[in-house]
Amino acid sequence: MSATVTPAGQTPKPILCVVGARPNYMKMAPIIQAMAAHHPPIPALLIHTGQHYDSAMNDQFFLALGLPAPTVNLEVGSASHAMQTAEIMKRFEPVVDQYDPAAVLVVGDVNSTIACALVASKKNIPVIHVEAGLRSYDRTMPEEINRVLTDQIADLLYTTERSAGDNLRREGIADERIVFVGNVMIDTLLTHKPHAVAAEKTLRNGGASPAFLTAGQYGVVTMHRPSNVDDPQILRGILDVLQQVSSQLPLAFTMHPRTRQKIQEFGLESLIQSDRIVLLPPQGYFEMLGLMAEATLVLTDSGGLQDETTALGVPCLTMRNNTERPITVDQGTSTLVGQDAHNILTAVEDVLKTGGKRGRTPEYWDGHAAERIARHLGEWLGLKNLKAA
Repeated sequence: MSATVTPAGQTPKPILCVVGARPNYMKMAPIIQAMAAHHPPIPALLIHTGQHYDSAMNDQFFLALGLPAPTVNLEVGSASHAMQTAEIMKRFEPVVDQYDPAAVLVVGDVNSTIACALVASKKNIPVIHVEAGLRSYDRTMPEEINRVLTDQIADLLYTTERSAGDNLRREGIADERIVFVGNVMIDTLLTHKPHAVAAEKTLRNGGASPAFLTAGQYGVVTMHRPSNVDDPQILRGILDVLQQVSSQLPLAFTMHPRTRQKIQEFGLESLIQSDRIVLLPPQGYFEMLGLMAEATLVLTDSGGLQDETTALGVPCLTMRNNTERPITVDQGTSTLVGQDAHNILTAVEDVLKTGGKRGRTPEYWDGHAAERIARHLGEWLGLKNLKAA
């Protein structure tokens, strides 16, 4: 499906740009800004599904990243995968009918991504997927299902790395639908890195002990995936390893609400009670950026942090057995360590002895991915780029 070319002199229809969870904000902000900077501007309306919503954190992220206030907030909230996806679809369809968009643009791999893509596709409205083609080949991950299905129904697929295009072609997606543009998350990181909050300030605010602050080195921990936190034995094993790591390197553990809940539910709080481990609530973008940039290493199961640590040149020990971002392992700073205590401890020792992987900047992770998207999107919509003329 292709967009209808806008006749000269006629106002183009808007593109509905969908966000649903915090990682989406960092991807959408530079896209919205690049669309506004296009000549003529590409009209965009921001739609927030409310899949993950904390009013204070939401306002903080939108302000920090320069995102406009959403035109619509569907206020879906948390629920099971099926219920949440269905509720997003129910609430998004009237929005599509109201605004009659030229296309619906979705990012990443959350439930909002597939839900809104399905609504648009069934109403014969073009779907644009940013960060397409990433594959872990692990169908136990809900995100993998969302990625695969969204890519199959998308009309334009913007990729962050060349291997993603290869994945799409193997799945039967035509070349003309695939455009390699680079990583929009890195656009956001490079724009805002000068404004990152100093790690010491964040750690002091979080109650870090004097011994922690004088250590001179620290690691950052984030963890939220069901494979790591939903099984009490697996979670106990990981927390036990983190306690061992903290004896060599103090740790700042930015704790996801889901992880905190599971630790309390399983009675494992004692494993992380140490003046060598500071427990922090979820952080704002600038605070997290500062923590990562100054860290000795990052231990995480987050996909986005694998990208960001590669861009920052900070070693990342990824507590997963696979990744949909292989470029961060092949060219970047990520090392897959899974949940195995020996692998984690060995990798930490290597970083402390040698400095660990520093990697290199992947192709098109240069801060201009969103500009490439806007330029291509303008042509696709039939909008002459007067800036280039």
